[in-house]
Amino acid sequence: MHVAAHDFCFKLEKAELHLHLEGSIEPETLNEIAPGRSLDEVRERYRYDDFGGFLQAFKWVVQHLNSPADYALAARRLFESLARQNVRYAEITLSAGVVLWRKQDFARIYDALVQEAAQSEVEVWWVLDCIRQFGVEPAWQVARLAAERAQHRVVAFGIGGDEAAAPAAEFRDVFRFALEQGLKLVPHAGEAAGPESIWQALEGGAHRIGHGIAAAQDPKLMQHLRETGIPLEVCISSNLRTGVATRETHPVRRLYEAGVPIILNSDDPAMFGTSISGEYALARDWYGFSDAELAELARASFRHGFHS
Repeated sequence: MHVAAHDFCFKLEKAELHLHLEGSIEPETLNEIAPGRSLDEVRERYRYDDFGGFLQAFKWVVQHLNSPADYALAARRLFESLARQNVRYAEITLSAGVVLWRKQDFARIYDALVQEAAQSEVEVWWVLDCIRQFGVEPAWQVARLAAERAQHRVVAFGIGGDEAAAPAAEFRDVFRFALEQGLKLVPHAGEAAGPESIWQALEGGAHRIGHGIAAAQDPKLMQHLRETGIPLEVCISSNLRTGVATRETHPVRRLYEAGVPIILNSDDPAMFGTSISGEYALARDWYGFSDAELAELARASFRHGFHS
């Protein structure tokens, strides 16, 4: 990529709205958290060949987050990276469902993260996320944690994981509760499953759709998203690395040209070898987005933030 193009993407003032804290932990940061692991070993554990391998790598990383201080260090390094890339606002997803599953003290971890964020030049809000295949009751637990912190930097409730194993419709009551508590809804949908997954998320009250690239398969759905202004949180590198799309088939350009609101995001940047600036560069180099279009996407990232 041309140096000037890289500088343009890097210097664009932007927001990031689909970013998992745990997936942002670079090998060097994990080496700080777990100095008993050699950096070479850590880098090797980040390698994978398919979606199953990615999940195993992600799980291995999360297993090293054993204290509030570990989470705080991970967050500090992430905030530093975002600030260097001229990210001014971020809504960062914390896998509260995994914290509870590991029987960790969520309150202490969350307080450490909020304290760390208060020292950053990036404006940070939090999305508490549950793992849908864990079941509805664990989702309720995460929703209640989010509701308790709705006035303390938690802006939204999300669900991730296996869409086919646990469709969004199963969480309708949980969604309703979250909405009643003043939270926004940002479920993953239409990543590895089809348009019906997105429709279900929308019927549940979703304000944004995590990934959502399957919308390109359904003209009526694209029209609905265009008319309602509900955006898709598009993560190009993530989709390519997990195999839900290829470079040739990824619909980011098609969605954009259809007038569907989209936002570019990095998802799990350390696990996918990317960054938010890198995602803008991919959109430019692979999918023909002009500088003017990239600048508009950057402005849209602020418009679609819930407090930006």
